[in-house]
Amino acid sequence: MPLYNIPPCDTRRPVNGDGFGVGFYTAPSLGPDPCIFTSTLPAWNCENLERLASKTTSSLIFAHVRATTEGALADNNCHPFQHNTLMWMHNGNLGGWKYIKRHLADSLADKWYLGVKGGTDSEWAFALFLDLMEREGGVDPSSVPEGGFGHALLREIMRKTICRINELIAAIPAGCGVTDVETRSLLNFAVTDGHTVVCTRYVSSKTDEAASLYFSSGTKWKEGRTKGHFKMERHDKGADIVLVASEPLTFERHNWVTVPTNSILTIHKQTVLIHPLIDEFYDDDPNHDRSSGFAVSKGLVSKAPGTTVAPDTNNDPNSNHPPASEPFTPADTPSLSPRAQQESYSHSTRGNVTNDSRTDNILMLTMDGMGSRKYRWAPT
Repeated sequence: MPLYNIPPCDTRRPVNGDGFGVGFYTAPSLGPDPCIFTSTLPAWNCENLERLASKTTSSLIFAHVRATTEGALADNNCHPFQHNTLMWMHNGNLGGWKYIKRHLADSLADKWYLGVKGGTDSEWAFALFLDLMEREGGVDPSSVPEGGFGHALLREIMRKTICRINELIAAIPAGCGVTDVETRSLLNFAVTDGHTVVCTRYVSSKTDEAASLYFSSGTKWKEGRTKGHFKMERHDKGADIVLVASEPLTFERHNWVTVPTNSILTIHKQTVLIHPLIDEFYDDDPNHDRSSGFAVSKGLVSKAPGTTVAPDTNNDPNSNHPPASEPFTPADTPSLSPRAQQESYSHSTRGNVTNDSRTDNILMLTMDGMGSRKYRWAPT
């Protein structure tokens, strides 16, 4: 996928001007490690980024624009962070950070503790991920297994990382003035080994909404008539591009699907999986009302403006009439309850609705050879 400039189509939200970073995997002959480029300049004010983007191609790209909450304005605090083949990004904050930082650091093996170069809570969370990957996953993060570490392992270590962060926050002693400290976390993490991408949308609260997260899939990310403005195209071939973003990148809202609160999204080959992150903050009611105030107070959004979309529900491809549609909002995202019984569920972002069955607790998106996208519940 070409590393083009991301279109500045929708700018109705606060901008992130505290630096940026891009990471991408190159030709196999150059090795399995990604190339990382970071800068403390605002992304829109860096000519080098524009030059690099116009001449760079990659099958997997991470990009991050920073609005600092922890750590100084410095290159080593800009995401994505890297260890060998692994890249990591974070949007949000670790609750009670100044109280848990020392305990988190003390729990790490020396090599992961010494590997932290910057001062952000995000990089320390990555160090924790690497430590858990080795300690509890039984895998050396420095190794380069053919085909990557596997989506199941990366997803499980991501779960354990979030669980460990919550345990550290819960263990803050009462005498530390914890009542005056914000202990809620916004943990939108992303990790990749070059073969699989695992992302989370998570908040450690049962009443607050997580920072927003969306994905879009298609066959081509194409520049429109206006230079620098791109859109997702879909043809009668396999959909082989998946974009994940904190907010929709275009005004074409029907091309973007909301990732449910407190869930984990996995991209592997041509399949997108969404698992629930079930803990004390999870709610299996899709209509559960959560407040956006906490995310907004951190300079983030829990729902981008205009995200109500109208999916195409017209099943007659020969019809000349506009498709019937119903609004699709984050509240319409299906329940991810592991206790769900067999029932019919369908959702389509384009074309015919495909009915399938819900059997357990993951929402799976598959792209077949005809370009249709099937959403179905599948067992873990």
